[in-house]
Amino acid sequence: MNLRLNPRLSVCNSHLSARLAFMFMLVMSLGFALPFSTFAHTITQLHSPQAIIADPGYGYFIANANGDPGNHENNGFITKLDDDGQLVDLHFIQGGQNEVVLRAPAGMAIIGDRLYIADLDFVRAFDKTTGHPLFALSFARYQAEGLTGMVADGQGTLFVSDPETNTIFRIDTARNHLVSIFARDSALSKPRGLAIHPRTGHLIGVSWENGKIFEINEQGTITELMANTFFSRPFSNLDGVAFDRYGTMYISDFTAGKVWRIYANFTKKEVIAEFLISPASIGIDREKHLILVPYLYANGAEINGLERPTNVGDERKRRTLSDYGLGWLGRD
Repeated sequence: MNLRLNPRLSVCNSHLSARLAFMFMLVMSLGFALPFSTFAHTITQLHSPQAIIADPGYGYFIANANGDPGNHENNGFITKLDDDGQLVDLHFIQGGQNEVVLRAPAGMAIIGDRLYIADLDFVRAFDKTTGHPLFALSFARYQAEGLTGMVADGQGTLFVSDPETNTIFRIDTARNHLVSIFARDSALSKPRGLAIHPRTGHLIGVSWENGKIFEINEQGTITELMANTFFSRPFSNLDGVAFDRYGTMYISDFTAGKVWRIYANFTKKEVIAEFLISPASIGIDREKHLILVPYLYANGAEINGLERPTNVGDERKRRTLSDYGLGWLGRD
């Protein structure tokens, strides 16, 4: 198999790595950790974290590539946090140990007691409680070399993206994990992060190229929701996408170092954090209303409180400057 350099170039220089470690702490103070946040927690000691997901009521998982995201060394690992965001096991699942193969883990999804992980040309399944490897699905016959985004639809189906082949695969876990091509089209523009729209149930994705946000219905029809144009180019390289409990979308722009909030009707979008170092595949804890952000090149991640909409609850108030950052006031 010919190795391809991941578009997110690795940071190898030790001096630069030390500088990024310092900048990570700066990001924590300038980007997300705002003084009015009711919950802000940083996770360090990570190694090239590509994705983070919530397991509501149980904790969080972080996928660490442990090097260039395209590397094939069997040294990737999964970090486990408890429900309060505290470290349980930095190397909960470790490639090269205990019969585990895990090279460059990226997107993840949970169905029942299984943790599914996109790992280059495989999707691997593990017991989410013990970390024990269960099985692996090969995508070599589809020429997939960099499986990236992953999401479960809540009905036993997994979707996983492959940017290099402009493909989104469907995995039917109820049918012996039958793999099929759900969509393959250049219009996907190197798809990365995936999410399920909480209201329509349709698949939503973001693209590395052309700053595109798209929707795919049950029949596989692709609809462009937002994208850069000749006159307006708000996005650079989109990496992650997730929804909160209110149907608001959040996307991470890896190259621009931004996290955007996009409202349900797609008529309004706003930057809620910027000057970030390589925000990768973000997640949302809908039960606790938290945003989960891994910083690939800063070797860290953050869990932070999201503001609640100002038009829900007993109290309503005019929008203020606090509405333009992460974190929310306890009275919202």
